[in-house]
Amino acid sequence: MSAVGVAQALGRRERQEYAADVLIDASGRPHLLVLADGMGGYNAGEVASGIAVKTIVNLVREAFQVQELHGLDKDTGLARPSIILRDAILRANKIIHQTSKTQPQCEGMGTTVVAVLFWDDRAIVAHVGDSRLYRLRGDRFEQLTMDHSLLQELVDRGFYSAEEAARSTNKNYVTRALGVEPTVEVEIREHPVHRSDFYVLCSDGLSDMVEDEDIHLTISTFGDNLEMVSKQLVQLANEHGGRDNVSVIMTHVIDGFPARRRILDRILGWFG
Repeated sequence: MSAVGVAQALGRRERQEYAADVLIDASGRPHLLVLADGMGGYNAGEVASGIAVKTIVNLVREAFQVQELHGLDKDTGLARPSIILRDAILRANKIIHQTSKTQPQCEGMGTTVVAVLFWDDRAIVAHVGDSRLYRLRGDRFEQLTMDHSLLQELVDRGFYSAEEAARSTNKNYVTRALGVEPTVEVEIREHPVHRSDFYVLCSDGLSDMVEDEDIHLTISTFGDNLEMVSKQLVQLANEHGGRDNVSVIMTHVIDGFPARRRILDRILGWFG
């Protein structure tokens, strides 16, 4: 049985600018979820988000097959899988930016991205832009990512309270996105995972339309049915105005998933 249950739902306005994909590695252990929300016009936004998801998924899959996964990176202190995920997103940024410069129909395109790699009882979270990751642990519901947006910067500087920001109509000015510049800073964090955690990846089409309390209530009500939760969240966003496309990926941790280690790793571990 898989240690992580997954469902996704997508809602449309007149057009869809999203890409979402799920990777289950051949070992059955690592699970990678990627959600990208494109911008820059119908075709361009779709191209950018598609490039992001395809590049990230393929590069992480390839790296997991050939690279050493245990140990920490000396420069950052991050686990090796975190570096793999970060580098895949950086590569996607370069490809999107190069494409926007060489293909006139793609000029100005970009995409937000939020990705979660479940590995060794941890959630490795990487994001750029205002697509979000939420976690429900017991009765505590919290946002694990911080928006890269003008509004969030104003909150951080004390110009708005969190409550005022939630009511603001100026939520869509992102300060960071893939493909806009030759380089981009990827925010990456590692979180311990507990059995029975719920995780929600979503585009701003959900978070702008539905209050956190309502997302929490929906998961608590339909939590045993991930597909139902996803569809209900999309429906709520549409009922509350549906000003943007909505992408949702729901995940439920069913059991622990410690990484498989080589015999040499185990022996070295005995000696601290």
